[in-house]
Amino acid sequence: MARIAHPDGVAFASIEGDVDSPDDAQVLEIAEHPFGQPNFTGRRWPLADVRLLAPILPTKVIAVGRNYSAHAAEFGHEVPADPMIFLKPNTSVIGPNVAIKLPPASSRVDFEGELAVVIGQPVKHVPAARASAAVLGYTIANDVSARDLQKSDGQWGRAKGFDTFCPLGPWIETAVDPGDLAIRSEVDGVVKQDARTSALVHGVPELIEFVSAVMTLLPGDVILTGTPEGVGPIEDGQQVSITVEGIGTLTNPVRTA
Repeated sequence: MARIAHPDGVAFASIEGDVDSPDDAQVLEIAEHPFGQPNFTGRRWPLADVRLLAPILPTKVIAVGRNYSAHAAEFGHEVPADPMIFLKPNTSVIGPNVAIKLPPASSRVDFEGELAVVIGQPVKHVPAARASAAVLGYTIANDVSARDLQKSDGQWGRAKGFDTFCPLGPWIETAVDPGDLAIRSEVDGVVKQDARTSALVHGVPELIEFVSAVMTLLPGDVILTGTPEGVGPIEDGQQVSITVEGIGTLTNPVRTA
């Protein structure tokens, strides 16, 4: 499932065919929203003829810190007993191929490749055993972070919340098991992160149970599951690509704001 800009406007759409061959893959326009049983308008375009946008515009983005042991260790931190959650504003969300803007307030901005969960229905206090029923699908995220501000502020609202600091995309995969997926981040083609989601300290069902005990999750809300080791700085002119097995690749250029 994707969100697209087509010749007549913006719409949700389902993608059919081989996405690695945009001239052959087709996007089928969905009427209204993608939740529940989608209704199709009958209009379709080749994937090459539309522009992919952020696949969802969430009411909130809930991110999880220190959810890979090796990532916690690379910053000298212990793994928390419970998931460490924080919020990123929905104004930080951008889509594939949109530039990450480096703010003048920071001298050190890092990429963080992550698997992202997209919620499909309103849920509160959902147990882990039933958490999968609340999921619309999975996409890729980059939890961009102003690392120097994160350290100096003592909390993460500003460091994680700048506009363009939450790339999502390229689409939502509705038929993938998140339990053991390869995740890889590259900067200018050089591999920086290479891990598997099986190394998550708190898996997707546990995260949904924990977060939904704190706040009501609404359709379209996004949970960022955490980043593995290997995060690092990005600079003007570079390009970040994050690939998650079974989903695809999210690519964003980096520019000075």
